[in-house]
Parts: sequence; structure tokens; C-alpha cells
Amino acid sequence: MYCKVETKEFRDIHKSNIIQQTAFWARVKKQQGILPYAFKYKADDDLLFRTQATPKPVYDDILILLQPIDRTHTIAYVPYGPKDEPAPENHGKFIEELSEVLRPHLPEGCIAIRYDLPWENLWAKEDEYFDEQNNWLGPPAVRNQEMRVNFNTNNWNLFKTPTDILPSNTIFMDLSQNEEQIMAGMKPKTRYNIRLAMRKGVEVNSYNMDYIDEWYKLYKQTSQRNGITLHGKDYFQSVLNTHTNDLNSPANVKLLMADYGNEHLAAMLLILSKNRGTYLYGASSGEKRNFMATYAIQWEAIKQSQQAGCHEYDLFGAAPNSNPGHPMHGLYRFKSGFGGYMFHRMGCWDYPLDFDKYELLRAQEVNNQAYHTN
Repeated sequence: MYCKVETKEFRDIHKSNIIQQTAFWARVKKQQGILPYAFKYKADDDLLFRTQATPKPVYDDILILLQPIDRTHTIAYVPYGPKDEPAPENHGKFIEELSEVLRPHLPEGCIAIRYDLPWENLWAKEDEYFDEQNNWLGPPAVRNQEMRVNFNTNNWNLFKTPTDILPSNTIFMDLSQNEEQIMAGMKPKTRYNIRLAMRKGVEVNSYNMDYIDEWYKLYKQTSQRNGITLHGKDYFQSVLNTHTNDLNSPANVKLLMADYGNEHLAAMLLILSKNRGTYLYGASSGEKRNFMATYAIQWEAIKQSQQAGCHEYDLFGAAPNSNPGHPMHGLYRFKSGFGGYMFHRMGCWDYPLDFDKYELLRAQEVNNQAYHTN
């Protein structure tokens, strides 16, 4: 088993359904002051998969974002990467091998590599972690997770983070069906609300950067109403205004708004990348909520993703199950109404490069969970 990496220009990163592993995302983050690193890795397939044949090399790209945590120290953050998912018994081994070959390419003062793994959660594949209503109960205690993931590694050096950064639970929709079939797969109330919005006269339109202020007004209202972290307007300007003509893995960013006359009732950022449409950010007005504008805008995003040739649509983040006590239960109820299937990811895992300094960081995160990025 072996793995090796070589650096590459971030603009040359190969196309991916995962927007956070594209050249587009690297450029967005660079504009936001975060340094992107791009690598091409080569690994024996027996490092990833079960095989009895002669190992064949597996190639892929990986984007790393160098996140400062103080004046001299950083974390190498891997958003939804690496994309290749190993066989369950090779999860830890692959991350360990990849981390060690990445180590010499990362700057001095980088204390850990943080992988926000897009792979299906190991415990979401086992019946005993589901209840009688088929609700996923979540993974076991962190100690048990770490024992399993570190199995087959040399250093037992992988640690589950106190919190995840990007959503670890999402709902994917299959866009291979026609619109009538997709609509038929929705819950009756969701179908009703989409049609109600149409009867009320809600129209969904596409807008350009000139409407960033209107978007931000709705976004600010939504953040304040729901008590979520508020990004500055310049954050969204960087997403909407990043040019992609010279990138090997560009993205098509759409600002959609659900309008009633001259009123903007809801808005969202839809990102099309390779064969996936992603609902990245959404916002809504507190007015005329009975017009069901949020349903209309999701339906339009689904249709536009399909028309663009996407095979799937990512509703991007929900509670892991139907538990009404979960803080994201409202999102679960709304998003699950569109059909699709729930996907549970592994979440964030750290591979320390400087263990003493990493322990200080981990203690800080456990105490106040002060470190966040995306």
C-alpha cells in the first residue's frame, strides 16, 4: 500500500460534484483571504478498497484551505474531501497515509489536517443504529468511533472533532426522473404548498450582482430570526462575483428570488457543479409567509438543476432524523418533504501534525467551540 502527492495549480483541479472541492471554491476562498493548496494524489487501490488483484493506482485531486488560528499557527482544512471513499476497514489507514505524504508540503506552524469527510457514516450502514421508524440514532460515543476509525492504522492518530463544520447530514434528490415523477415523490403537503404559491401569484426569477443588497436584506432577517451566524455582505459578493472562465472546475452560481409583485419573499444561492445542483444558502422574508415562497423557490431550483444536466440535487443540511427536539427539525421537516433520501456523512476528523499544540487547540474547542470555518 502506498500513497503520494504532488502539488498543482488550484485552477487545474478536476471537475467535481462537490462544490467545496473545485477550483471555483478555491478562488472564492482566496478572495476571502484564505490560502488554497491543491494536490494530485496517487494511491494503490488496495489502500482504499478490498482487492485480490494486482493493485492499480487511483488518482484524484484534493483542495486544502489553510486556516489561521493565531499569528503563527494554522489548520489545513479539507472541505468535503477526499472524495474517494475507502472500504470501511481502510478509512483510517487511507487518511493516515495521505496525511503523512501531505505533511512536508504544508507550511511550518500547521498543527493539524482537518478532514471534513464526505463519506457515508460507518454507523449509518448498520441496522442497530436505527429505530423502529427507521430514524438514524447517530454514531456511538466518540471513543468508540475513534477506536474503529483508527483500526488498521500505524499511529492511532485520528480524532473526531467536538463539532462538525459543513453539514454532516443532508438530503439528496435523484434528478434522473421527469418533473411529474419528482413531484409524485414529494409529500402531499409539499406538493400542495408548491401549487399554492403558484396560485397566489409567486414567481421565481434569476438576478445578478445588482441585487446583492436585496438578497442581503432577506438573509439578515433570516439570520436574526433563527439566531444563526451572520456572514458579511462581502462574503456573498465573493461567491456571486468570482470569474470562472479560466478554471478547469468552474461553477454556475444563480441568485434566485421568489417574488410577489415588487416584493422579494424568498431567495437562495443555487450552485451548479458538474452533475450536482446545491442549495447553498437560503433566506426568506417574515412577511406573507402563507404565500409559501420557500417551496416555490426550491421547486424552481430543482427544475433548473435538472435542465442544466445535473443528476442530483443537494438540499444541504438537515437534522439527522425526525426528532422534534432537534434544533434543525424545522429544516428536516421542510427539506424531507421534497422526497429524496437522507445521507449521513462522517463529519470532521483531525490528524495532528504537532500533537502538543493540537492538544491546546482541542482543549479550547471543547471549552468554547470558538473555531469555525467553511
